[in-house]
Amino acid sequence: MCGIAGLYYPAIAKPVDPARVALMSDALAHRGPDGSGVWTAPGVGLGHRRLAIIDLEGGVQPMATPDQQIVTVFNGEIYNFREVRAELERKGLRFQTDSDTEVLLHGWRAWGPAMLERLNGMFAFALYDVQRQSLFLARDRFGVKPLHYVQLSDGAIAFASELKGLLAHPLFRRAPDFRAVEDYLGLGYVPDDASIVAGVKKLPAGHFLLLERGRAVPQPSRWWDIDFSKRATGKRRDLEAELIDRMRTAVRSRMIADVPLGAFLSGGVDSSAVVALMAEASKSAVKTCTIGFDEADHDETAYARVVAERFATAHRTRTLIAEDFALIDTLVAAFDEPFADASALATYRVCELAREGVTVALSGDGADEAFAGYRRHRFFAAEERVRSLLPEGLRTGLFGTLGRLYPKADWAPRPFRAKTTLLALAENGEFAYPKAVGVTTPELRARLYTSAARHTLAGHTAEQRYVDAMRQAPARDALDRAQYADIRHWLPGDILTKIDRTSMAVSLEAREPLLDHRLVEFAATLPPSLRIRAGQGKWLMKKALEPYLPKEILYRPKMGFVTPVSAWFRGALADQAAGLARSKQLAASGWFDLTAIEKLAAEHKSGRAEHGRTLWQLLILERSLARLFG
Repeated sequence: MCGIAGLYYPAIAKPVDPARVALMSDALAHRGPDGSGVWTAPGVGLGHRRLAIIDLEGGVQPMATPDQQIVTVFNGEIYNFREVRAELERKGLRFQTDSDTEVLLHGWRAWGPAMLERLNGMFAFALYDVQRQSLFLARDRFGVKPLHYVQLSDGAIAFASELKGLLAHPLFRRAPDFRAVEDYLGLGYVPDDASIVAGVKKLPAGHFLLLERGRAVPQPSRWWDIDFSKRATGKRRDLEAELIDRMRTAVRSRMIADVPLGAFLSGGVDSSAVVALMAEASKSAVKTCTIGFDEADHDETAYARVVAERFATAHRTRTLIAEDFALIDTLVAAFDEPFADASALATYRVCELAREGVTVALSGDGADEAFAGYRRHRFFAAEERVRSLLPEGLRTGLFGTLGRLYPKADWAPRPFRAKTTLLALAENGEFAYPKAVGVTTPELRARLYTSAARHTLAGHTAEQRYVDAMRQAPARDALDRAQYADIRHWLPGDILTKIDRTSMAVSLEAREPLLDHRLVEFAATLPPSLRIRAGQGKWLMKKALEPYLPKEILYRPKMGFVTPVSAWFRGALADQAAGLARSKQLAASGWFDLTAIEKLAAEHKSGRAEHGRTLWQLLILERSLARLFG
């Protein structure tokens, strides 16, 4: 795992100052504390920070072919690099190292961009071809590893693993983009097709960008997409066996490392499954770690202990308390852009705990998106069944009226909070589902914005990208479309950004075996009835895991890795919420009605309404704006 940065002049081969490339890559030193390197040639410069995982002596970057005609900097891991290497050797290509990085150099020579289809891994890399004077940027299928780029005033394309690498360049000009603020408040993160800093782009997951000197900068090209339009056939038991076999292969391929390795263990199905399969493949005790909470309703340490004892892991636990709110500035610095998934606090702490004993940790991320494990998937599937029973006109009138009349009761037990469901049933699924995914509703955002801010948006909404993705999805039914949109947006924007930034902040490599593309492609073929059944998400996966995990782990209510910010804002952090209405940063932006924010904080503190997540969003935004724009 590493950090990469660089410069490329697409028009003419201007000289590149190695010091500028070093400045950009050194801003990413946390991603690679084990070494650094810079390579320059007319019109191009590549920088690298290394976290040594495989071939500790030979995997130094930037890495070039023996004839110095192809040079690369690479962030990530290619899990099948030995198989790809063997194929290249059969073509007569010779290797100088035992590093997965070298596969990219010879793969480019043999196959060009088509080499990406052969790679099983998580990666973002830049590859310069001296003869063609071209720069090739590529990102893995799901967007596990990030890559940002921007065109500077002198014509250069600057790229870096994180936004802070671009910010380090002296020609970079900072200006906020309010459309990204709308996206952030709607979704809880700044998605991959937006940036809080105007002009910055993120290479989308499953895309590459080929820059050639003398040619205009093109749009990225998609090289992979998930397909939900096919259906697996066969007996359930056979599908269970295939699922376990694919999971086992994925886990074992990610246990290859020349440094200490362990796993995150929350006590949920996904991380427990990973630990079970690791224990099956390991001769020594698997090193596991868990973060607990001082709020009992959010604490899962007892379940993690059950799994740890079952598989005799070397297990450690640490508790997150309200005072860990002091970590917010560390997180703001790690993420650069505002990021409001409050579980990042716990994720950072569990990464910190893991790094005390290992350099690589396996996580359970990805299974919820692939196998329909979120509660919103179950609700959406049920809502779609209701929608199918009534004509649209009748449904819109009936449920729309009921939803408007039903009182909003955030304080009530969940079964009595029907207003949101009734309003969702009044809409088509492609409009209702994005709101279920989101954080702050369109109505509340409009209430918080000034009239000038609303005018600036010119109709842009955070949810529209979800609507578009669901409409364009290669899918058969509504659940397919919802999962497709999650994989396109939620997965890279929230889940993978969270684990990348928090793990890299402490120089830990996180690996996600349940995002092996062959496993996810198989999951996408499962009929909806094998994904959700009898109120259970990930139904087939849980059935397949019954020989491995106790039912109290498999079938308990999902808690998720959630930080109890709502309770904090009514207690120890109440003053922080109230202070948002006096924020100089938010006032200076001209985007927000501070009186509306004051009312929001008061409603939440009194318990009349639930605004904890929105208050957290505003607090993170305030700190992020101060850090980015002064």
